[in-house]
Amino acid sequence: MIEVSSASDIGCVRTSNEDSFGVFSPAVYVVADGLGGHAAGEVASRIVVASVHAMASEGAAIDTAILQSAVLRANEEVLAASAGNSSYEGMGSTATVLHVNEETGMAYYAHVGDSRLYLLRRGVFRQVSRDHSYVEELVARGQLSESEAQHHPRKNLLLRAVGVEEHLHVDGDSFPLESGDRLLLATDGLTNMVDDDELAALLGSNFAGVADRMVERALAGGGSDNITAIAIAYEMS
Repeated sequence: MIEVSSASDIGCVRTSNEDSFGVFSPAVYVVADGLGGHAAGEVASRIVVASVHAMASEGAAIDTAILQSAVLRANEEVLAASAGNSSYEGMGSTATVLHVNEETGMAYYAHVGDSRLYLLRRGVFRQVSRDHSYVEELVARGQLSESEAQHHPRKNLLLRAVGVEEHLHVDGDSFPLESGDRLLLATDGLTNMVDDDELAALLGSNFAGVADRMVERALAGGGSDNITAIAIAYEMS
């Protein structure tokens, strides 16, 4: 059995919500954080979600490669839209996509950018996806600590995003789920405002309305960006 809680908010500072998200049958979830001025980011993130929706609607078996191909298709479509409209030039989007196969108990994901996929299992909360950002590279090289990365002036500089270049590498993997697992897909408007300990506490508490409570917490912390969360509770039938 799968339960889902989702929410998105413009935040306290931005004039438009350039985040997009989707919850589709069969158990396909996507968050996308648009990049680029003049609301072009909203166009890019919507293209990502539409591509994932189209993939989910095809009725074929879904695995990591299928999710990656949906992101790659979105990449082509964002690039084409940018080329055809000067006001869209430079737009892009993150993409974090998840599929839960209830029959096999497997989770599959594809990922580009700095939106995130988390797993809460038996009280341990961990980030499954890896940020494709400048500061994450510095952390990986040991040149920056995690706490320093949180406050780095270039923390939002992405090294990889949908719609930025023709040849895009999309991360992807799969892992078996356990009964009681909870998953979270989130844009950086949430993860920059609410720390991992608090996200874990929220995700592990009463599940009903949990995404709304996460958004409320980010707003209380300043809401400096658009905020989007999809929380998933998995129980073996």
